[in-house]
Amino acid sequence: MSGDKTAPAPQTFTERRWLLPSAVLHELDPDTEPDRRRPRRTARDWVVDFSAFLLAVLVGLAGAHDLAGDTNLSPGFVVLDQVAGALACAAVWGRRRWPVGLAVAMIPVGLVSNTAGGAAMVALFTVAVHRPFRYVAWIGGINLALIPLYFWLRPDPQVPYLGIVAFTALLTGTAVGWGMFVRSKRQLMVSLRDRARRAETEAVLRAERAQRLARESIAREMHDVLAHRLTLLSVHAGALEFRPDAPRAEIVRAAGVIRESAHEALQDLREIIGVLRAAEGEEAGRPQPTLAALDALVAESREAGMKVVLDSRVTDQETVPASVGRTAYRIAQEALTNARKHAPGAEVTVTLTGAPGDGLTVTVRNPAPEGEVPPVPGSGQGLIGLTERATLAGGHLEHGPQPDGGFQVRARLPWG
Repeated sequence: MSGDKTAPAPQTFTERRWLLPSAVLHELDPDTEPDRRRPRRTARDWVVDFSAFLLAVLVGLAGAHDLAGDTNLSPGFVVLDQVAGALACAAVWGRRRWPVGLAVAMIPVGLVSNTAGGAAMVALFTVAVHRPFRYVAWIGGINLALIPLYFWLRPDPQVPYLGIVAFTALLTGTAVGWGMFVRSKRQLMVSLRDRARRAETEAVLRAERAQRLARESIAREMHDVLAHRLTLLSVHAGALEFRPDAPRAEIVRAAGVIRESAHEALQDLREIIGVLRAAEGEEAGRPQPTLAALDALVAESREAGMKVVLDSRVTDQETVPASVGRTAYRIAQEALTNARKHAPGAEVTVTLTGAPGDGLTVTVRNPAPEGEVPPVPGSGQGLIGLTERATLAGGHLEHGPQPDGGFQVRARLPWG
């Protein structure tokens, strides 16, 4: 792991932005124009707006042609109708900015102007695209209700009354339905984009969590390894301090143990730091200890002056899974370290029992220490780590004082 991974930046649409509507583009990339209240039109928006304006103009010209042959209208009303239609067509360019206001204004204008029919349809379609259904229901319902009134006041001499009313109502419903379909398609696109963003965020969080768990595992490993080494250093350094008149052979042996323990601690620390710096997939460090290394651990503790008895009832240690053996080794290592700190001079018994299918049991027990033992700062943290380590391996760990004043750590690990 080379370091924390930063969250990826939200994906932006740098290619073919002109193919997307400005409203959708703003929803997909809200940070593209943070200082603007209204998103800028894309090339697609200009094409669509010009097409809507052209449609409104063509419908208006068709309405103006019908007005020329209508002898029931006065010339002044015809001019008023055409002026209202021209203003309505020009107002189509503001449909994105004021969709509801334009659609509401088109209700009375469309009631008196035949040339404004195309602009009214475009405004109704815009409301269905850009606003929730409650606005569409009110405005569309009013338009549908006024259709019979409009053709009753201004009947078409060439088409029957019921036929023109039904056709106009169908055209109005088509505009509303098409607009709602476009809106639902845009919402689906935005929801898929949001879902993709959430998936990216969750992936980053999962990676960070896995990285954090790996670092915590390394920290536990560091505690187990270095605590054992540094305790040996402390014991022998204390012996040299309180017995400066010891025989030369004992001083040389203690100095050798101090040097070797310091060398091992530094080497373990380098390996752990190397794991933290290494990229994923790289392998660093020495092979992890297994159950077979427990004999060497006991011998090392005896050299440090501890009284350790190893009672191994596991006949074939090679068949113990590597992960289970490593966990058992770390539990015994931490328990010996605790016994050395809290019960110096007491004889410690390490017992191994188990078989395939029955599980592996590790028991480390020491009697009550002789005399008063000063409290050790930070006591209990190692046992918490051992309990978590045993739980992660699928087993459980029990620890606590015994009736005779001693202390026992007992772990049961799965061995399939």
